[in-house]
Formats: sequence, C-alpha cells, structure tokens
Amino acid sequence: MSDHNNDLRIVVKALAAEGARPNELARTMLPHPLVYQELPYDPEFCIYNGRLMSTNMSNATPDQMYWSVRRQVMIRHTGELPLEVRGPDAEKLLDRVFARDISKVNVGRCSYQFACYDDGGMITDGILMKLADNRYWYVQADGDLFSWFKAHARGLDVEVFDPGVWVSQVQGPRSLEVLTAAVDGGHPEPFRYFDIAEVRIAGQKVILSRTGFTNELGWEFYLGPEADARAVGDRILKAGEPHGMLLVASHASRPRRIEAGILNAGSDFDETVTPFAAGLGEFVDLEKADFIGKSALQAADKRRRTWGMRVQGGIALIGDVLTKDGTPAGIVCSSAWSPFQQCGVAIVRLIDPDLGPRTTLEVECTSGDRRPAVICETPMYDQKREIPRGNLVNIPEIPDDVVR
Repeated sequence: MSDHNNDLRIVVKALAAEGARPNELARTMLPHPLVYQELPYDPEFCIYNGRLMSTNMSNATPDQMYWSVRRQVMIRHTGELPLEVRGPDAEKLLDRVFARDISKVNVGRCSYQFACYDDGGMITDGILMKLADNRYWYVQADGDLFSWFKAHARGLDVEVFDPGVWVSQVQGPRSLEVLTAAVDGGHPEPFRYFDIAEVRIAGQKVILSRTGFTNELGWEFYLGPEADARAVGDRILKAGEPHGMLLVASHASRPRRIEAGILNAGSDFDETVTPFAAGLGEFVDLEKADFIGKSALQAADKRRRTWGMRVQGGIALIGDVLTKDGTPAGIVCSSAWSPFQQCGVAIVRLIDPDLGPRTTLEVECTSGDRRPAVICETPMYDQKREIPRGNLVNIPEIPDDVVR
C-alpha cells in the first residue's frame, strides 16, 4: 500500500474503535460498522456521502470478485446514505422534489427516484423505501440531497434527518440461499423484487430490500444504530461460507453495473445532464403535479445521449476521448473490463443525439492506443432484467483467458 493508504487505514482502525471518533472527522470519514471485515485485506478507501467506502481489497483479483457476483454470491459494504422523511406532509415533500408520482409507492415497496434542479439538471438518484404511511427512507447515491430536502420543506409538517443507518449488499445467484440461512426463522415471504422486509438476524432487527447495484439476484440489509452490527455481519458471513460468498470492494461492481446500464451519480450524470439525455426519461412523469424542474423538462430535448459501449481488446479512458471520423463525438463516463463479455465496456454520452446503437466510433484506451468501439443498448444482456427478479437462473461459464 502507499503511505497515504496506510495512513488512512490507521485512521479507519481508530474510527472503527469504540469511542475513538475525532470530532473533525466525524462527518466526513465515517467508517461502515462492518469495516472490521475489510481491514485484514489492505483496503483502499474513497469518501462517499461523507462515509468511507472500500474501493479495492487484496483478498481477490478484480476478475474473481466479478465472477463471485455472476456465479456465486458476494457481500459489499457501501457508502449509500439513507435519509428519513416522515410526517403528515412527507409525501407532499417527496412529490415536490422527485420527478415520479410518490402516491404510487405502496407501504413495503421501493421505487427508483431522482431529483433535479430547476433547470432540469440532475442532482442525484437512489431508492425510495416506504416503510409505513408518512414514513420513508431515501437511500441516496453520492451527493447532498439532505440540504435540498430541508430547503424545500418550508411550510410543511415533515421531518428530514439522518437515522444513522448503514447499507450492505448481498448479490449473486446464491444470495437468497444465504438469506434463508442467515435470517432467524428462514426466508421472508413474500419478498419480491423491490420489496421491503423486516426480519431478525442473530436476534437483531434488520430491514431488507430486494434491490442492489449489480442487476443480479440479490438483497440489501440496513443496520440501524440500535442493532448489534457485528452479530449481524458475522451471521451473514457464516451463512455465506457454504456458497463461496466473497467480500468485495466497490470497483468489483463496476463492470457488472456498466453491463446492466446502472448509472453512477457524479460520473454518468451530473447537474449538466437532464434525465432524458441520461436515458432515464421513462422515470419522468410530466403528467403529475408540479415538481422541481418540471417546466424545464417539459421544454427539454427528449432525445437520449447516454448509451453503453463495447471495445474489443481494450479499456476506454475516461473523458473526452471519443471521435467519429476524426471529429469529437462524446465522452466516456465510466469504463471497465468485462470478464464475461471479454471486452471493454463503458457508459458514454454522445454529442450527437442522432447517433445510437451499432454506431462505430474510435476511442483512446488505457493502453495508449486508439481502437474502434461500438455503441450498444443497455442492459447489454438480460434486457428485460429477469435475473434480479429471480425469473432467469443464469450462471455463466468462465471463458478461457485471452490477451487484452
């Protein structure tokens, strides 16, 4: 490890120790309560939502981590930030902030939601969980939506606060078998895609959701401040052992979420990008009552500019590296190597909205050369998202290694 990462690891150990949380770091470098599971593997961290999130670990190669989610099961501790919105006007505030109709979200269900600025540019996205009438968690990606909620709650009877909840993911074809083994009393029923369940694990109350950041079969668990996190974490690790469950870092999810067309806030879209340009127009309800950004989105260009891309034999550089016939054509937002497809994969945003799937461009790669690249639809496979719904058991074979 570099000296910087070694110093950060020491800080994480200190922060993870009970009663050892320096005030100056308390809001900007919070460690996940299950970080003790990561520390033996020389983790490297980034700061995400003011929380420390592991990006790399030494317990497995990136390819091994990828195959764990595609063939067995993985566990990952995230930096996602649940915010609680509750009170008689909770739905009114959420309808004011989000582009989709909140009244359609039932108790015990989740909904993908994002917020926009007045000009239609996107702030961040996440999963809205309706825990009860007038009580929601919004589990957000990186960004400051807390201040946005507070600013637009004026005149409403609503509370917005950080409930101190942490999120981990268990994802892969064996994930529900791990759940059955981990939960006191067995698998919750029903537990459909985008359902919420309250269970007990090792005697602790835990909230679950049938969601994730991989487009694989999976679930997420939410640890509140009242739970014995170590008891829950140890039980889930033990339940995963017979299924080869692997602890992974965030970079392991990158190729799979790119293949799935799951966008990363801050890289695949930002405040300059509308939901239509991001390819998320289906999640904008222009028929609902007024919401922040509605007027701008009504007038906005509705054409999509964000697509997937495949590069044979290379990994695209991030940035303004796309050209068509020598002319700038767009930017690479995210990129990775796909061990399954045996090619580079990327999320790209094109300058010309009339370009789209099957268009061939040229891209600069991490190897320093330029290669042809083909724009494609996302998801790149399982386009009906049958795998995360549990309707398609798809355990791919590992291809023979190729030189890239």
